[in-house]
Amino acid sequence: MACMWLSTVTGGILALFVSLKIFFPYFWEDLVFFLKRKRLKSMIKKRAKNGILSVIDLFMHRVGKIPHKPFLIYEGKVHTYEDVDRRSNRVAQVFLHYGALKKGDTVALLMGNGPDFIHVWFGLAKLGCVVAFLNFNVRSRSLLHCCNICAAKAVVIGEDCLGSIETEFIFHLLENNVNVWLMSTSSPFQHVGTILDKLDKVPDHPVPSHLRAVNNGRCTAMYIFTSGSTGFPKAAIITHLRALSACLAFIQCGATSQDIMYLTLPLYHISASLLGVGGCIELGATCVLKKKFSASQFWNDCRKYNATMFLYIGELCRYLCNQPSKEGDRVHKVRIALGNGIRPAVWKEFLMRFGPIKIFEFYGSTEGNVGFFNYTNKIGAVGRAGIFSKFLHSFELLKYDISKEELMKDKHGRCKKARIGEPGLLVTLVTQEAPFSGYVGNNEASEKKLLRNVFVKGDVYFNTGDLLVMDRNGFLYFTDRVGDTFRWKGENVATVEVAEIIGMMDFIQEANVYGVNIKNCEGRIGMAAVVLKPDQAFDGERLYKHLVDFLPSYARPRFVRIMDAMQITSTFKHQKMHLVNEGFNPEIISEPLYFLHEPSCSYILLTREIYKNVASGEICL
Repeated sequence: MACMWLSTVTGGILALFVSLKIFFPYFWEDLVFFLKRKRLKSMIKKRAKNGILSVIDLFMHRVGKIPHKPFLIYEGKVHTYEDVDRRSNRVAQVFLHYGALKKGDTVALLMGNGPDFIHVWFGLAKLGCVVAFLNFNVRSRSLLHCCNICAAKAVVIGEDCLGSIETEFIFHLLENNVNVWLMSTSSPFQHVGTILDKLDKVPDHPVPSHLRAVNNGRCTAMYIFTSGSTGFPKAAIITHLRALSACLAFIQCGATSQDIMYLTLPLYHISASLLGVGGCIELGATCVLKKKFSASQFWNDCRKYNATMFLYIGELCRYLCNQPSKEGDRVHKVRIALGNGIRPAVWKEFLMRFGPIKIFEFYGSTEGNVGFFNYTNKIGAVGRAGIFSKFLHSFELLKYDISKEELMKDKHGRCKKARIGEPGLLVTLVTQEAPFSGYVGNNEASEKKLLRNVFVKGDVYFNTGDLLVMDRNGFLYFTDRVGDTFRWKGENVATVEVAEIIGMMDFIQEANVYGVNIKNCEGRIGMAAVVLKPDQAFDGERLYKHLVDFLPSYARPRFVRIMDAMQITSTFKHQKMHLVNEGFNPEIISEPLYFLHEPSCSYILLTREIYKNVASGEICL
């Protein structure tokens, strides 16, 4: 009887496993991820009860546990957790004695990558100040806007950034009673303070702990600026709770305290500062910090420092693949790569060339209230909506009219949901558990990111501005940014997809696709800016044949622009706006331009005569 019972139970369990494998192939991965997320959420709540409510609280906790462990390695020099703690104490003491700052004041940081960025960040956090990370690539007018919008009481400028900013910027700050501090021993300006010469004059003792005390995790910890692709940068509010949550990203990848991170991204970016530096603090791991990303030095540095994981954004992995192949490409200890923006073709090439590295692609934005995580490492997916995802967050993909650039609604004025396999605008429900903190000093921009009464009266959703598609297995794929997708011949053209197909050509290193306007034509017509591989020539016939094989006629770029180098943002994303504005006029553009010529079954050189005929309508497109 017992044997029959055991046999029945065993058979039932086996049948359950087989059924799950067939009907829910990702059930166990979904379950493990769900339980891990719930555990991490509980951990944050438990820590809060023990007084850890901020990143600086977490750092101080780590200093107490592992004071002598290497925290930062920069240009070969090791900085232990205790070293960074003491140095940041000195920075805090300098501002306490000389800075006239009080708890809650905002201080902006204009600094390049280096240990002092972190020393200043942590020193100010110990005083209870809100830090604002400035992008050192933007110009003075935008920098002034950033300082004004976040009501900065002071600005700290790194010595490496001093040469790139205009004198007027500093004078404008001083005229507006904003204190300016240089991370140097001397200053070429009057009424501008210096920090390095004062560090030896103050003790490395901690400042009073009540200054950094956080009473509510939803209070502002920092401001991180968006790219400003649609105007001036906007200061996204990052709360202490959001910052601590971001620090957990690498734990979800299976990273441990024994891992060594190689960090090349700019620290003013949320990925570098919170996922990177914050992630190392969360793990109790070591961070090898690089001044600036270098594709040629990347793997040598990884080998030199025994790096086991790194962060990527945008086209970073493509630039690694574009480097000349070497015999030792697979000789390294890297096992984890976390980031967003890697394209499927690059993903495959990266794995084939550099070995079985687990790539964890995620979807998220600086100001967004929900993110997705590709915990199954499925190539091409930016995340997954698994069986248990509804218990973690709520989102929808909405039908979107590309030509009108508006949501499609039913007769009752409610939004329509996109079908499986159909691109839709990603929106995420705003709740107390998933709040949208908005932008400081810009209520209008904050409100524009919200959609109200989407399905029922009173509901509120965050508008990501991104078009995604979900397949039948629940995987999410990035399609395009609203505004990047364009419409031609009554059809939608996704720039990312077209760029992927162009990039399959063996003579093309990089492709950036966008739509340009033509007089008296509805919509925008496709154009591609490409960078050729070294010692390779452009082959118009082969490209034409390739695109005919892979793309419908409306999606084939009619113009091709050959560039020496692709212009990118500081976060390794392709810049499109200036290309769109320049269009395809050979009198404006000095670089070679090509035109898709159907009779020749090729891309031919775009002459001034062809341009005039296209512009006048003599050549019908």
